[in-house]
Amino acid sequence: MPEYSLVAGLSAIALYALGWEMQWRRLRKAASRRLPVLAVGAAAVLAHAASAWGMVREADGFRFGLIQISTLIALAVSLLAIGTSLRKPVDNLFLGLFPLAILMILLSITSGGSFPATQLGPVVGSHVLLSVLAYGFITIAALQAVSVYWQNRQLKQGQAGGLLAKLPPLQDMEVFLLELLWAGQILLSLAIVVAVFFIDDVWSMDGIFHKSFFSVLAWLVFAVLLWGHHRLGWRGTMMVRGTLAGFALLLVGFYGSKFVLEYVLA
Repeated sequence: MPEYSLVAGLSAIALYALGWEMQWRRLRKAASRRLPVLAVGAAAVLAHAASAWGMVREADGFRFGLIQISTLIALAVSLLAIGTSLRKPVDNLFLGLFPLAILMILLSITSGGSFPATQLGPVVGSHVLLSVLAYGFITIAALQAVSVYWQNRQLKQGQAGGLLAKLPPLQDMEVFLLELLWAGQILLSLAIVVAVFFIDDVWSMDGIFHKSFFSVLAWLVFAVLLWGHHRLGWRGTMMVRGTLAGFALLLVGFYGSKFVLEYVLA
């Protein structure tokens, strides 16, 4: 691991922790200034990107093992969340996303894994990029689904004060959840198409059938969920359960196959 990657990773951890603390204080005190939190978050993402580059880039190619992909997904999640917060009040998601980024960076700098480096052509690179972005949007959607569930439950119990009063209206939260699902579904569709039709000998790759099977299942869950919302008016608990079910299938497909290949069979 390059020295700059370690320094950047530790800097990112410190900045994410500072951003989390600032956002928590802002939420508790109902402060109105968002810019300092966004600035610290953006600095954390830049440091995270520098650290991730050092983890992934090798002299003979790129390493896309379980640890490396995880930190890339965490980077994409943080970047997408900060970018989205510029147009929507989703800053409270930082409280869940920043600790996730810290955890992934800690894993990347303490356990690099044994996955070998491989050459990365434009087609495979496009597939990796689309997959990482899809996982990023769907991860944020899963966290947003948990927020919608909690907010809906609190409202049903007649509790409208405290932290609940600082969240956007429930309808706006559900609209944002749908936007995240659409973005994730489109990117996931493109990633699957690139893998199936443009990568040579894709079915001969280790673990590809397991990962593809669960990815397609997740795609079907999201497709049915979005269709049900459009045609049948599904919302609330149905949307939350469907989002978390699809997210769980993606986790099983990707992390299950990666873990078996790198830590069980190896």
